Amino acid sequence: MSPSQTFFICVYLCSFKAEFFPMKLTEMREVLQARGIQLTKSLGQNFLHDANQLRRIVDAAELSAADKVLEIGPGLGPLTELLLAQAGEVLAIEMDTRLVAVLRELGNSQFTIHNSKFELLHDDALKFLKREPRDWTDWKLVANLPYSVASPILVELALAARRPERMVVTLQLEVAQRLMAGADDDNYGVLSLLVQLDYEPRDWFKIPPACFFPAPDVDSACVTLVRRGKPFLTDDQQAVFVKVVKRAFSQRRKMMVKLLKADWPLEKISVAMDSLNLSPQIRGEKLTLEQFVALTEKLSA
Repeated sequence: MSPSQTFFICVYLCSFKAEFFPMKLTEMREVLQARGIQLTKSLGQNFLHDANQLRRIVDAAELSAADKVLEIGPGLGPLTELLLAQAGEVLAIEMDTRLVAVLRELGNSQFTIHNSKFELLHDDALKFLKREPRDWTDWKLVANLPYSVASPILVELALAARRPERMVVTLQLEVAQRLMAGADDDNYGVLSLLVQLDYEPRDWFKIPPACFFPAPDVDSACVTLVRRGKPFLTDDQQAVFVKVVKRAFSQRRKMMVKLLKADWPLEKISVAMDSLNLSPQIRGEKLTLEQFVALTEKLSA
């Protein structure tokens, strides 16, 4: 066998491993132990190692070679490997200096066997998104988000002027239920509305604690959010929508009229609600997304 044939076979085998066999739990333990890395609970470091769940996440992202993917909190890179096998470009943001060192080693070895472009940033993802707004319109967010910052990261991207095409994220089950909730649901609230304004919740599946290392104390879920084809509101109206929603849920047991009058004249609120056939006694959790949008349009006029 010629040297060139041997080279291509090795590349093929490595690619096969990266695409179908992401880092196993035993390998994770070995990497962490060899470097003396103790995972930090405050950073939400619970690494997903179950190969089946990782594949389900990637499948939900519906990736092609033309896709650009943002991954937040790659950890030791098991999901990163699968993303690189299918997407054209992956930008990973990792906050932990120790894990960045590991990822850079991997970036110079198995990550580079693909044609995909891999970029690793050492940064606080939420601060990065606030500090350096980018055009994410052609990107997909695919990530196992750190629990402590999952909600603010999603809201930051969902309300961005140039938001991602799709967001497939693993997070705490409780947060996933809030993202999927509709009016009159106990989980319905500010997070539901701020994300659903421009994203349609498509699907979700539960991930048991045993699929993570270390196993978290709560169940997790992967949620798929797809950007709406046409925004409900203009950028200026969006700011009003955020204010309306936050006021409406600032005190859940209070009637909306009493809460909204802190920002708008009572007469304007009454006229707007009357035109939408909304009772003066109605509370925020009873309004659908579409009713919040309609109310925003009235109050923005």
